[in-house]
Amino acid sequence: MMLPAALSVATGMLALALLLAAWRLLRGPGLPDRILALDTLYINALALLLLLGIRIDRTVYFEVAMVISMLGFVGTVVLSKYVLRGSIVR
Repeated sequence: MMLPAALSVATGMLALALLLAAWRLLRGPGLPDRILALDTLYINALALLLLLGIRIDRTVYFEVAMVISMLGFVGTVVLSKYVLRGSIVR
């Protein structure tokens, strides 16, 4: 009874968080702010994916979320390294 209502509220809040993070990505004052906004975007999208998995009761979404989280972490590390050093490999 309570779960569908909670899922709807959580989905709405995460959608709002996605919009605010996208606004920060587009209007961020600096490159570190934009990288942080991109990181927040993928985390919010990941949470929405997990909510979808809970809503339709499929476990495959949790495995997909794990792969996306690993790729997002590596992407954030690479972007941060590029900002600090100007090169990724060095």
